[in-house]
Amino acid sequence: MTNRTVLVLLDPATEVRSSVLELFTVARGLGTVEAVALEAPTVEVLAQLGAYGVETVRQAEFSAAGGGVVKGDERHLPALVAAALTAAVRRADADVVLLPSSFAAKEAAALTAHALGAGLIIDAAGVAEGADGRVVGSKRVFAGSWDTACAVTTPVAVLTMRANAVVPVPADAPVNTETEPLAVDVPESAVTLTSREVKPRVGDRPPLEEAAIVVAGGRGTDGDFAPVVELADALGAAVGASRDAVFEGWWDTYVGQTGVTVAPRVYIGAGISGAPHHRGGMQASQHIVAVNSDPEAPIFEICDFAVIGELADVLPQAAEEIRRHKG
Repeated sequence: MTNRTVLVLLDPATEVRSSVLELFTVARGLGTVEAVALEAPTVEVLAQLGAYGVETVRQAEFSAAGGGVVKGDERHLPALVAAALTAAVRRADADVVLLPSSFAAKEAAALTAHALGAGLIIDAAGVAEGADGRVVGSKRVFAGSWDTACAVTTPVAVLTMRANAVVPVPADAPVNTETEPLAVDVPESAVTLTSREVKPRVGDRPPLEEAAIVVAGGRGTDGDFAPVVELADALGAAVGASRDAVFEGWWDTYVGQTGVTVAPRVYIGAGISGAPHHRGGMQASQHIVAVNSDPEAPIFEICDFAVIGELADVLPQAAEEIRRHKG
């Protein structure tokens, strides 16, 4: 293994989500791990970072042009995140930058790569070192129908990684995590942040884009998502929908090319025909289960396990069996 320095974006610094723990796990396989924080991490977060082998947290301290003040929420703007990552790469002489695959992180990754003249890979499913020592990112393209390997030919590699790419694993031995200030000079921005609202997580259900298990409903639900929610609760899964179901007002978030792209370990599509738009948002899932009353539904062409039947009958039975098995 080449002795690289790998930076991981830690945002927010008040909690460490599973998708970020995955990045730390991947980073340890590439070299020395450091985190870049936009605000002061809590004591609990520092302890968790130490368990995952993070030796240093570089905490950004923003200075705006002309002596302006960078407010708390403004530091989360992609342009400022990119400025912090760029400064951290130069300060630490880092070789790799890893970010989660949220929309804001993708924008920050692109801006960082542009500022550094670095190679950029979006939505990587894996990162490794090639035979020639280059960083290689693997990803699925064309709606999940092709697997590709992309080698970064520049000195610095910037990658965003899909959630559930690996299973988070703590380091063999914890380390002491130190926090160091990181001076970040930012030019006067043409954008003014007027408001920023972080939506609270509902109950114990994981975010759709990060969930290891997703249960989604489509037109076959006829507007009744109760069986979908029941199965999701039994599995500890996130709930999604097809675009048509959302347009009908039956659910609020849909999986698809223009919606949320997911790549969970298990994806269960109930009453979803499998139109190209929907398949483009979930075909990279590791295991696909389809429940549909139509034996000719296109989703059966890509699923690993098919159930032909009425979802109102199948899903409650599956939920009951799962609860019985857990209990």
